[in-house]
Amino acid sequence: MTSPISATGAGASAAPAQQVANPPFIPSATPEQDAARARMFAQLDGLDVRRLVSEKEVRDALLERHGAATQAKLDAASVAICGCGGLGSTVAIALARIGVGHMHLIDFDVVDMTNLNRQQYSVWHVGQPKPVALRQVIASINPYLDVRIDCTKVTDDNVRDLLAGDAIVAECFDVPENKTFLVNAVLENFPDKPLVSASGMAGYCSSNLISTRRVARNFYFCGDGETAPKPGAGLMAPRVGVVAAHEANMITRIILGEDDA
Repeated sequence: MTSPISATGAGASAAPAQQVANPPFIPSATPEQDAARARMFAQLDGLDVRRLVSEKEVRDALLERHGAATQAKLDAASVAICGCGGLGSTVAIALARIGVGHMHLIDFDVVDMTNLNRQQYSVWHVGQPKPVALRQVIASINPYLDVRIDCTKVTDDNVRDLLAGDAIVAECFDVPENKTFLVNAVLENFPDKPLVSASGMAGYCSSNLISTRRVARNFYFCGDGETAPKPGAGLMAPRVGVVAAHEANMITRIILGEDDA
């Protein structure tokens, strides 16, 4: 099957020659600031959020919003989030807020300052592996979820083992080639697993151009399919967030037994 993800995907192509490139980011934090960030992260990571809220209180709040039958399906669900950047961190937090019981966070990258314009991290997460940082954020929302992490790159050699235990796969990579690789790998190795992918979300074009469509029996695609980053209109939180919400909502629909886009 041909993937709908093109070279104009989430993290794609070079800008036209007549456009002036954005100035490069040069880290300017002092060693003292780097150390302070690491200390803050360690302090928060050492906080046992379960001392602040009981599992009963969290669950009762979810039941009040969703009802017992719906929440039972969300509790039992298992989702792999491949890529913990602008898409993946936003998808994961949306699923955490509705109480999706089992999440598998996969990414090889670390948080840097340029990520904060669209990814769900804070200054004290800079320098931390993204799955580790995202697990901390999720714990601050619901510390009773089962969150598994792998700080690794998805490759031909490990994709089958990495995703074998996950019921649904969310493709949330930045680089178009990585997106295409994962889509093809899941369709080939796990044809019965629902796969939700995304591409085309840069800049500030109309949100009304973004849609979710069912490409095949278990393959769903979110985004406008074509808007690539360019100087002055790169990947920005609002539009990336809209596409991530489409992904999270499609995953929720699959969990709850709705297979139409």
